[in-house]
Amino acid sequence: MADVRWIYDLAIFLYAASVLFYFNDFVQSNRKVNRLAFGLLAVVWALQTVFFVSQMSEKSYFPVLTLFETLFFYSWILVTLSLLVNYFFRIDLLIFFTNVIGFVVLTLSMFLPETPQQTIPQRLTSELLFIHIVLALFSYGALSLSMIFSAMYMLQHKMLKQKRWTPLLQRLPSLERLEVYAYRMNMIGVPVLLLAIILGTIWGQLVLPGKMWNDAKVWTSLLVLVAYSYLLYKRFRTGWLARKLAVGNLIAFAVLLFNFLLTDASRFHRWL
Repeated sequence: MADVRWIYDLAIFLYAASVLFYFNDFVQSNRKVNRLAFGLLAVVWALQTVFFVSQMSEKSYFPVLTLFETLFFYSWILVTLSLLVNYFFRIDLLIFFTNVIGFVVLTLSMFLPETPQQTIPQRLTSELLFIHIVLALFSYGALSLSMIFSAMYMLQHKMLKQKRWTPLLQRLPSLERLEVYAYRMNMIGVPVLLLAIILGTIWGQLVLPGKMWNDAKVWTSLLVLVAYSYLLYKRFRTGWLARKLAVGNLIAFAVLLFNFLLTDASRFHRWL
């Protein structure tokens, strides 16, 4: 792993530069700086992909089990989604906010061991487990974008209410578009999260029957699913006001974040 560690370190360095350039564009609306930031972000994605592939070749399992691996993979998902959003929608502020989160997550992984602290029991590793984790992280990525759209909605709503006609306001999509984008991200994230929970439940019952229901993270995962499902229901059936949905979306993401951080205190989810 040491011979490819430089790829990981270089990715973090270039990621920091990309975020700083995006911040400069956020403040001054500089298109040249924006293009440079995007170019660096594309290089970061390539470096992360190479590092991840190298981990796959060196380890005996798909590298998404340890906290280091899940944080790295989550960051890679956010970078990937940023590139896709830039290609299809060109929402620069979303890319900036998304990669602030992605950079923080990747930086946190620096303080964690790259390899498991103990041997992974063979009976615990299976295709179901890996698919469960990958789907859960992809759902977190989609729901992260949804949260950012809702935060941008709240920001623009406040600026309009206060009649602050700044250049920033002109760079934000309309309130209607922001609400629709947040809703669509939830429509992607919630079914993927549901599938991840179903597969995780099946895996848990096969390898550790009965024990999984004693773990708090299992129940908070269900709470996350219920919270987002409730928002989708309210939006589709009762026509909640968009601002109320945006606030609910931010609260639901706070629950999701708590659920993710609970991994370190979870006995069932943290055997490494």
